[in-house]
Amino acid sequence: MKFELCTDSLEGAKIASKYGFKSIELCAALSVGGLTPSYGLIKQCVESSSSEVHVMIRHKEGDFQVTDDDLTLMALDIKAAKEAGAHGVVFGILDDQNQVAETNKKLVDIANELELKTTFHRAFDFVPDFRSAINKVTSFGFDRLLTSGLQDKAEKGIKVIAEIQQNYGQSIQVIAGSGVNAGNALKFSGLGIEYLHFTARKPQSKAIELGMGQLMLTDIAKIQKIINLPFHHEN
Repeated sequence: MKFELCTDSLEGAKIASKYGFKSIELCAALSVGGLTPSYGLIKQCVESSSSEVHVMIRHKEGDFQVTDDDLTLMALDIKAAKEAGAHGVVFGILDDQNQVAETNKKLVDIANELELKTTFHRAFDFVPDFRSAINKVTSFGFDRLLTSGLQDKAEKGIKVIAEIQQNYGQSIQVIAGSGVNAGNALKFSGLGIEYLHFTARKPQSKAIELGMGQLMLTDIAKIQKIINLPFHHEN
């Protein structure tokens, strides 16, 4: 079994490395699904962790439609991620009907030229037809797909994830994410899903006044509970 830690901190990257995670998805603003992290954070995580660093390329919260200006900005962020030493980038563009947009191919091509792996993220979970969507995602050349099976939690969408794994797992790395925990992780393994993505965060203290947020720390206990389960698949 392979594991990916979704984290917004250098601490998380170091802990993922310590516990043998295959990769991290590095984000800012996890409270809104993740936005593009800073250059400095990317560089520090790459230099401090043996896990692959896959960088979120999403500069604004909300839906997954983009303008030409957005596309230019995303291309610049992909190049910056490469300069900072990242191993891959994570993005997903939908059209106004929530179909996988043709413009994804432009960013995949840029990433390929930079020898970066590409992940289509959970924008996939908003598509109306996952079979049509996965055909597009694979045809564009994405290396990885992160999905909760079109549900808010991956356990609810496990049948969809398993179908994608069975039918497309030879051409794209399928990663199950959202709500993965020690209580359900073995269910994914039992259906042949070999890569799990999850956050492991706990608050250090109460939220700061004036809307300045809340400091979160990596939840090592959650990580240990999941990775020590009796999985059938080796790392």
